[in-house]
Amino acid sequence: MTLLDALGRALRDLFKLRVLWVVVWPMGAALLIWLMLGVTFWSTFSGWMVQGLDVIGVQTWLADLEPVWIAHTLQALLHFLLFVPLVYLTALVITALFGMPALIRVVAERDYPQLERRNGGSFVGSVWSAVVAVVLFIALWLVTLPLWLIGVGVIVPFVAAAYLNQRLFRYDAIAEHASAAEMATLFRQERGGWWGLGLLTGLVQFVPLLNLLGPVFAALAFIHYGLARLEQRRRQGSV
Repeated sequence: MTLLDALGRALRDLFKLRVLWVVVWPMGAALLIWLMLGVTFWSTFSGWMVQGLDVIGVQTWLADLEPVWIAHTLQALLHFLLFVPLVYLTALVITALFGMPALIRVVAERDYPQLERRNGGSFVGSVWSAVVAVVLFIALWLVTLPLWLIGVGVIVPFVAAAYLNQRLFRYDAIAEHASAAEMATLFRQERGGWWGLGLLTGLVQFVPLLNLLGPVFAALAFIHYGLARLEQRRRQGSV
C-alpha cells in the first residue's frame, strides 16, 4: 500500500458514525482539560507568559503600547495561540492512547478480517511511546527556537508534526496484530513510510477547521498503512 492509498482509505472511513464519535470525544476531553487548567492556574500561566515575553523583549514593547486595551488584546491573543496547540497535542495523545482500539476495529473488520492478531504491543508500551513522543516533540521546539531568528524556523512545525504523528500512531496502529518481533522489523524497515505519512497527516494540523479531524484522520491513515504492510510482509514471509 502506498501513502496515498492509506490517506484515501482514511478519508473514506473518517465519516462513519463509529469513527465520528472518536473524532468528537478526544477533542472535547482535551478542550475541557485545558479549560479547567486555564481557569485554575490562570495567574500562573499568565506569569509564565509575561516572563517568556520579557526574555525576548516583547513585554516591554507591549507595556508601552497605547491605548492599553490593545496590549491586553494582544496578550489575550497570545494566550489563545498557545492554548490551541496544547488542546490539539492533548487530543492527539488521547486519540493514540484511548481511541485507537475502536478505530482498529473499524478498519480491521472491513479491510483485514483474516489478519491474525499476535498482540505484540501493550498499553504500557503505548503510554511509553506517547511520553517519548511528547517529550521529544517539546525538546525539538525548544532546541530549534534560534532557527526562527534566521528564517529557517519555518520548517520546524512541519518536521515536529511529522515526528509527533509517526511516533504517536505507528506503535498503536499495529500493536494488536503484529508480534513484538514484527513490530520491531516494521518500525525499522518502513521508517521512510512512517515519516512520510507523519508529514502528510501533520499538514492537516495547519488547516483551520480541518485540523479538528486531524487526530483521527492521522490514526486511520497509520492503521491502514501499518496493517497493509504487515499483511503484505506476512504473505511474502519477510516478517
